[in-house]
Amino acid sequence: MQEKGTISVNTENIFPIIKKFLYSDQEIFLRELVSNAMDATQKLKGLASLGEYKGELGELKVRVSLNAEAKTITISDNGLGMTAEEIKKYINQVAFSGATEFVEKYQGKTEAGQIIGHFGLGFYSAFMVAEKVRIVTQSYQEGTEAAQWECDGSTSFEISPAVKAERGTDVILHIAEDAQEFLDQYKLKSILQKYGKFLPIPLYFEEEQINNTAPLWTKTPTDLKDEDYLNFYKELYPFSEEPLFWIHLNVDYPFNLTGILYFPKIKSNLDLNREKIQLYSRQVFITDEVKDIVPEFLQLMHGIIDSPDIPLNVSRSYLQADSNVKKINNYITRKVADKLSELFREDRKAFEEKWQSIGLFVKYGIITEEKFFDKAKNFTLVRNTEEKLFTLDEYREHVQATQTDKNEQLVWLYSSDAGKQSTYIASAKRKGYDVLLLNDAFIDNHFVSALEGKLEKTSLKRVDADTVDKLIEQDTKLESVLSEAESTKLQELYAKVLNNKQLKISVEAMPTDELPVVITLPEFMRRMQEMAAAQGMGGMMGQMPPAYQVAINGNHPLNQSILAATDEAQQQQWIKQAYDLALLSQGQLSGEALQAFIERSVGMIQ
Repeated sequence: MQEKGTISVNTENIFPIIKKFLYSDQEIFLRELVSNAMDATQKLKGLASLGEYKGELGELKVRVSLNAEAKTITISDNGLGMTAEEIKKYINQVAFSGATEFVEKYQGKTEAGQIIGHFGLGFYSAFMVAEKVRIVTQSYQEGTEAAQWECDGSTSFEISPAVKAERGTDVILHIAEDAQEFLDQYKLKSILQKYGKFLPIPLYFEEEQINNTAPLWTKTPTDLKDEDYLNFYKELYPFSEEPLFWIHLNVDYPFNLTGILYFPKIKSNLDLNREKIQLYSRQVFITDEVKDIVPEFLQLMHGIIDSPDIPLNVSRSYLQADSNVKKINNYITRKVADKLSELFREDRKAFEEKWQSIGLFVKYGIITEEKFFDKAKNFTLVRNTEEKLFTLDEYREHVQATQTDKNEQLVWLYSSDAGKQSTYIASAKRKGYDVLLLNDAFIDNHFVSALEGKLEKTSLKRVDADTVDKLIEQDTKLESVLSEAESTKLQELYAKVLNNKQLKISVEAMPTDELPVVITLPEFMRRMQEMAAAQGMGGMMGQMPPAYQVAINGNHPLNQSILAATDEAQQQQWIKQAYDLALLSQGQLSGEALQAFIERSVGMIQ
């Protein structure tokens, strides 16, 4: 008997909202309908394993068919099937309370995240692309009749008897004019491969199985070899270098989570390495946007996370703020920290060889995750300019005796560019000091600040932030060979010749093997500039001339010759030469100034 009725949603406006608002990405319809077919098939398999279904299962599969001429797409399964009564229960009674209130509240909104948790409307995503949907279904239960359900996208439907010889369900979509692109077989196949590549039941399209029903993360880690993990990585990222190592996630309490995370070799462009972690739910691809699940510093990892306990909204594309998400986030952080700690303990040499890539994760974690430092401090490494690696505790012990200042503050010196700062590094080494190499422009500026906040009574100073004696102030000071009057006169001579009021000029007592002039930019000023640049305010800071300090080495023979000179032109030439040498050591001499320096140098040699 044919039956007509209306879908129980209490509003005529729900379908336009489903089509235009809930599912902003049209291709989602295929994922939802294939997932429903998978569920029906797996449930029948479960009933059979419990002895509640005693019939022949046969070859369980889901099939997607395209008929471009008839403008239809059909999703078929041989799972549970439905009776007419079940259609009324599961299809007509949309899982939705207060629909009218919802329409009033959300119709003008654009944020899909605001509707999280309100629905169970997966089947109705079909109306994103279909002007009419027909269901033909035969229940697995003996003695039941096949039934047909039909709806044209309004809230009206028809249920009538049907003829279907085999158990299961066919969902036939009559594609609307504005969705004809989905009648292209290559487009359909690419969508199925995107969302269904690892579905647990065989998925066929055009008689071709397109999925791997038992992907690596579903297997027991003890049954797998390194070769298996490497081959799976190549399957996921065919054009990438081999990963450094990996972590197999497998937990069932207090939440369910499986997956494999790989540590890749990091390229210089960090953005290219992001969004390489794929989120699945029961082997159905959901998204590669995992910022709420995976801590920020681990989003450079690659791999798969699969969890049915991550709550998603109606379109499965946005994560809810949920306690499980936070637990999973903490669990992944802990597993990564445990893995890194294990690698460091078991084979430090191999760990050090991979530190260039590992270090980026670790430093990023220390900067962005407050609690990560406690887990990472024992395997965080720092490298000095002689290419030797130390743990933080080892380095403290290495420099404690020589680099503790008069205030009992330990000073770690570092270079951001060993080539440009070689003169300053050499000065520090002549004093018996060690210099770290922190030269990653992306992360080391922030890492320096993070370390200072976490290491007790320790400060970090860039090696060119001041003269070496001021970087680490001791109780003993080098005596000046100049009188106070001579120092004042020398300072005035430099100020007159350089004629730059922005320069802070002073005369210092330095060793004779130091340069006659040393130019530095104070640590706090440089950090302000770097912070401003990171926050997009570099242009504003660029309008303010850098407060460079010019330290004149009063003990250097050249400066004594300048004081003694009677030829004013000779005096000026020597001052310009000494100052340009200081600029050259900072990599700041270029253009006309560099040309003038070269010509002056040639003249002096002649």
